[in-house]
Amino acid sequence: MPGPCNTRRKKKLQSRREKKVISPQTPLDIQLDHQPSTPLLYEPEPSQLTNDNPLCPEYDTYHPHESPDPYDPPLDLHAQPPLTAPNIYDPGNGPRVRNARAFLTSFFAQRPAMDDPMCAEFAQEEILQMLCTVLPEETAIILWYNKSRATGRVCPSCRRLYNLGDVLPDLVQDDTKHYPEPRSPYLSREQEISGLCSPLCFIMASFNHPAAIKTTWGRVAEEMDDYTWDLLNGPGVGAGDHGLSLLMKMTRLSDLGLGQLCLPDIDFDSGG
Repeated sequence: MPGPCNTRRKKKLQSRREKKVISPQTPLDIQLDHQPSTPLLYEPEPSQLTNDNPLCPEYDTYHPHESPDPYDPPLDLHAQPPLTAPNIYDPGNGPRVRNARAFLTSFFAQRPAMDDPMCAEFAQEEILQMLCTVLPEETAIILWYNKSRATGRVCPSCRRLYNLGDVLPDLVQDDTKHYPEPRSPYLSREQEISGLCSPLCFIMASFNHPAAIKTTWGRVAEEMDDYTWDLLNGPGVGAGDHGLSLLMKMTRLSDLGLGQLCLPDIDFDSGG
């Protein structure tokens, strides 16, 4: 039921609404009403990025640090190169030479006997180059070493390192024998002539000419008959021996037959 109290309350509410509509807004209120919810970032115009103010890539570009791969092995600053096999080794019956060229510059190699005229003649570098044209390099170097040293020898077959006059153990050991066998005089001669250190090594070098083994062992050209030379100059059995059969024939001659091998068109036997 309407009364005086309800009429007054309505008038008060209406007067408050009119005041809010009529009340003017201040400049600060207008700015707050039009301000966006998220602040705007300042972005320079492209014309402002001139060459006078370039970006410094060291500071303006960010490169995150990449962690090392856990599967990569750690870097060892004290790591040593892999070990190589020694050039001189001993299987139990005398030292052996692995690499002939490396042996020439090692502590174990004897110096050329320049006081011996024959050794000094063979010690020339040109002789080694001539030998390398007719023999494999390793075999040629061993032959050159044996002919230019007074007592030092390297066996061309088994690569055993020794000196003339050494009592060498057998290459094939027999446990049932406890006494040394008598030394053959042909063995000493063969060691001096070719450097082959044992009867077994000489047989290996003469394998292509088995019929000439007995008549060639420990002998030089002046001590061999024509039949033996015919056997040595024959085709042989054709087995590959790294030039050992040719080395065995060459060492029968005092000059190794280099004149006939390198200059076959010249007849060195004729007097003219």
